[in-house]
Amino acid sequence: MPPLCILRGMRRRLIFAAASVALAIGLGGHGARAAEPIVIGHVAALSGASAQSGEAITRGLTIAIDEINARGGLLGGRKIELIQRDDESSPPKGLIAARELIFKEKVAAFFGGIDSPVSLAIVPIANKEKVPFMGVWAAATPITRNGADPNYVFRVSAVDALVDVKLLDYANKKRGATKAGLMLINNPWGESNEKGLVAADKENSAVEIVGIEKFESSDVDMVPQLTRLKEAGADTIILVVNTPPGAQMMKSRERMGWNVPVVSHWGISGGRFPELAGPTAGDAHFVQTYSFFGEQGPAGKRLIDALKSKYPEIKGPEDIFAPIGTANAYDAMHLLALGIEKAGSTDGDAIRAALEDLGPYEGLIKTYDKPFSKDNHDALGPADYIMVRYEGDKIVPVE
Repeated sequence: MPPLCILRGMRRRLIFAAASVALAIGLGGHGARAAEPIVIGHVAALSGASAQSGEAITRGLTIAIDEINARGGLLGGRKIELIQRDDESSPPKGLIAARELIFKEKVAAFFGGIDSPVSLAIVPIANKEKVPFMGVWAAATPITRNGADPNYVFRVSAVDALVDVKLLDYANKKRGATKAGLMLINNPWGESNEKGLVAADKENSAVEIVGIEKFESSDVDMVPQLTRLKEAGADTIILVVNTPPGAQMMKSRERMGWNVPVVSHWGISGGRFPELAGPTAGDAHFVQTYSFFGEQGPAGKRLIDALKSKYPEIKGPEDIFAPIGTANAYDAMHLLALGIEKAGSTDGDAIRAALEDLGPYEGLIKTYDKPFSKDNHDALGPADYIMVRYEGDKIVPVE
């Protein structure tokens, strides 16, 4: 049996070791809490006809998150973690997805994807649960102008009421239109643009709306609607629709042999529009918020390089499909990160207040000067819109 002095020494060492382990566990627990990720959600069409648009948004978010995490994350070293849900372009599925992100995943904020009806379905729960919801594609005016006070819905994307002014002005000044015929998808997004275009028409004496036609997403023959617009004297079609029915509209126009100019909202920039529409796809000029063609600023060069590195199939701007999804999401994620950092927490109300009081930020699309305020939750305006067209599979500027 060891002498008593040895036993006492062993006991002291064991007590010291146990205390050291306890201290390490305690510090480790504190470190784990400090390093707990900030969970951000994304609800978009990740399958079906609009899946390419959803993937474009995913890429923009991912590159921005990679940059933020590489700089050390937010709030003293917390990394951002992205969790996605597929809404399949269905408002009920989008609402279920939003509920999962809020209640199960405990997201600090989440992004919304492509379809205005889906985003409009999500808006009430975002405001009720006080979780910031950032739109990066859907353009329906009431998404952000929803009457809530406080309002937790923000957007880095186009706004129908402003796009509609741009479309009519472009149709007149660049395509010689004096009599416009409207071809609108029969859903809340179409309704939003009908109101916006009618209001814009009242302010634009150079263009008259001579007819308004509606169609369903499943329609494959739109010759009857186009015939009525032709008989009404339309010299330009203003189109508001997503890719599959937009392609059917172009095919119907082609079957009629009617070479009327088409000026479109940006729904046709997602998915496989050139493939589905065929040889006349390039006849449609449509609105965007950014182009990766031409001279790029620092953020544009950085983003293109990051896309090439992360996605080997991207060799240049022509390979960046649905570019607005990538561009809008990239800027929106960085703005949200600034809001979280300014708020000093992941509390939804604190983030909302911080977003409404951000300072200048040199982004991809532009240098934002107080991008949001209490009364305006849309970071982009008419001066940020450009017009483009398809050249093969490429989206290239036309102005």
